[in-house]
Amino acid sequence: MSQRILVVDDEESIVTLLQFNLEQSGYDVTTAMDGATALKLASSEPFDLIVLDLMLPELDGIEVCKQLRQQKILTPILMLTAKDDEFDKVLGLELGADDYMTKPFSPREVVARVRAILRRVEQQSSLSQKEETAKEAVTVLTCGEVEIYPDNYEVHYQNQVLELTPKEFELLLYLANHKGRVLTRDQLLNAVWDYEFVGDTRIVDVHISHLREKIEPNTKKPIYIKTIRGLGYKLEEPQLHAKT
Repeated sequence: MSQRILVVDDEESIVTLLQFNLEQSGYDVTTAMDGATALKLASSEPFDLIVLDLMLPELDGIEVCKQLRQQKILTPILMLTAKDDEFDKVLGLELGADDYMTKPFSPREVVARVRAILRRVEQQSSLSQKEETAKEAVTVLTCGEVEIYPDNYEVHYQNQVLELTPKEFELLLYLANHKGRVLTRDQLLNAVWDYEFVGDTRIVDVHISHLREKIEPNTKKPIYIKTIRGLGYKLEEPQLHAKT
């Protein structure tokens, strides 16, 4: 069965172009030209990925993304924007978008991004299914009060299940698998995003910030994900201070 993609843009020419190229690549494409319709479709039908324009009538792309994540719908989102305003891009990522592209873009690049995102999701799903079939013991990676369950695609913190986007989970898992090691932004970009992101490492910083909001007692003084100035980031065991 073909993977289903929802393409949302208020420019008919872009919708037609993306639909044609994605269908030529073997995907089943549904389209919408405003945010309200997109939200209704994504809330009621299963999609493997959403290509979502930022500027839409009725509801903009950021609001659609926000409401979907509030409904616990974690379908990967590739956000499109014609704006150069970094704030909008960062805000979209913070609200749960997995990636973004700035217009104008080539249809080939969009297809490549879509393919990369779906490949990662498939690999994670395939790995979980194989481990479940083999009835292997559940693998747990721990760091302080953070528990990562790769088999179940879950993260527990202080005995609560965290709501993470797929990208946030993959980033935290990669950090945990290299706990104690300093990882550059480029290393994280290439490992987690699976393709060259035109050297734009801001996407890494945004996701690190989002993870800190979920696992750090004080985001201004992180005890888990440390910034190594001039190099990158490191996940480490928090230092426990004895009570006096």
